[in-house]
Amino acid sequence: MADNLSDETDSGRSVDFGFRQVPREAKQGMVRAVFDSVASRYDLMNDLMSLGVHRLWKRRFLAALTPRHHCTLLDLAAGTGDISFGWLARGGGPVVMSDINAAMLEVGRDRALGRGFGAELHFLVASGERLPVPDRSFDRVSISFGLRNCTDKAAVLREARRVLKPGGRFFCLEFSRLQVAAFVPLYDTWSFQVLPRLGSRVAKDAESYQYLAESIRTFPDQETLAAMMREAGLEQVKVENMSGGIVAIHSGWRL
Repeated sequence: MADNLSDETDSGRSVDFGFRQVPREAKQGMVRAVFDSVASRYDLMNDLMSLGVHRLWKRRFLAALTPRHHCTLLDLAAGTGDISFGWLARGGGPVVMSDINAAMLEVGRDRALGRGFGAELHFLVASGERLPVPDRSFDRVSISFGLRNCTDKAAVLREARRVLKPGGRFFCLEFSRLQVAAFVPLYDTWSFQVLPRLGSRVAKDAESYQYLAESIRTFPDQETLAAMMREAGLEQVKVENMSGGIVAIHSGWRL
């Protein structure tokens, strides 16, 4: 577990971009370039990268969100819309799809039109670190496979708490630390040899998928992220591991 719960790299002049250190002010643009590159093939690549298991992870995540018609959702790093669409399909109330990457949201908008979602769905191009959203606005805030790409993760957590109504909950679905040591060599082979090759063949972009694999390894482990959430003011923080800790759901309340 890291000694500095605020994530030391987020407070210095450089931050992680995969295994590289880059100037803090450069990371956001570099991440945007990655997702600009993969946006059109993002959903297909998710299926290939996880062998389809990401659908099960997201299904469990949506169940944890407990969609209700009277509850509102802010879906951070919403990308192409899986969580937002799942929320609405399960009876959730109005949702704001927010992402810093306009290309990803454009794909999400096209998918939403194809599914017949209308006035209950809104789009916001914004950084999760500085949301143009009033305090105490939402019943739920979610982020799915997006927090690891943020420059200042602690700021995202503070913003999530700020925009939650009292009694609201924050949920994060993210790659985490594998808990089964015997599987680590196989997982590393898949991540650093297979994924870049898939990226090269399917998305014509091996480098972006190399970054995505590296970003998983530099993301805080389960305990560290839980501690960061508490430091941001979230309470009753819980962690649920899935697939042996390959991914985890973190949740916390604004009380």
